[in-house]
Amino acid sequence: MRHLQRKVWSLVIVALAGVMLLSGCGFPGLNNSSTGTVRIASMSTTESQIMAEMLKDLIEHDTNYKATIVSNLGSGNVTFNAQKRNDADLSAVRYTGTDLESIMGKKIDRSRTQAQTDAYVHQYFKKHYHMTYFPSYGFADTYAWMVTKDYAKKNHVNTVSDLKSHASQMKVGIDPIWENRHGDGYADFKRTYGFSFGDLYPMQIGLVYEALSQGRMDAVLGYSTDGRIKSYNLKVLKDNKNFFPPYNCSVVANDAALKQYPQLKKTLRKLNGKISLNTMQKLNYEVDNNLEEPATVAKRYLHQHNYFEGGR
Repeated sequence: MRHLQRKVWSLVIVALAGVMLLSGCGFPGLNNSSTGTVRIASMSTTESQIMAEMLKDLIEHDTNYKATIVSNLGSGNVTFNAQKRNDADLSAVRYTGTDLESIMGKKIDRSRTQAQTDAYVHQYFKKHYHMTYFPSYGFADTYAWMVTKDYAKKNHVNTVSDLKSHASQMKVGIDPIWENRHGDGYADFKRTYGFSFGDLYPMQIGLVYEALSQGRMDAVLGYSTDGRIKSYNLKVLKDNKNFFPPYNCSVVANDAALKQYPQLKKTLRKLNGKISLNTMQKLNYEVDNNLEEPATVAKRYLHQHNYFEGGR
């Protein structure tokens, strides 16, 4: 009987070991996190896809980890919830101003400097969500008012305030979400700048640039890093009253993931401050205008800037 029991237990142990081997896991307590798969949440925007591909390439080059992209998530709220549910380990892009309002539910305090707002958001995420906000990649993707360069020259327009004398006759295209946003939406804009536009035309964000270039709109509200600014040769107006909060862009990782994958933190810091607004516009342009794949654009950037030189 004892011989039979020993034989049964031996078979059980062999079977368990086989399952663990096939699943890539070791026995409990023996997995030293030297291998594993890091899950990167990406929105459907061009910018998010490019940055997710960059992070994936860097992680797989610099560490023993694999990386996979959880792609085409609809918004920053969706990527946040994916992290919160542990369906993703990090978000490729998060924006301080957006998280301040939509995730944290806080009002904009325009008496704060950009650095103070960033620090507040970073600390809040650490304390309440156990997520680490890394320093900015080096660019901010904010709402931005734009006109054609001909319109700017003809009407002497360089700042948002310069639109005031023309505003009542202007047709402007906007992101539908912006009109009713709290804190940095249209109602607050009118209070801050002291004027309103003649006609508002909510439209899909991808259509505003073409509408402006074709003369169907006098001004539009777009995104500062969009490659189509370059495509259509548009002029971005200075937000001279600092109406829009800072939307500095960063990677944000779950603290649990940073603990599970100890090599990750050093790799994620490699892009700190390395990507300027002009660079991000160019990368977006290569995808949106030249129809290149985000993975191709990301890998080329990393090669051109020597991120793949040397070993791990």
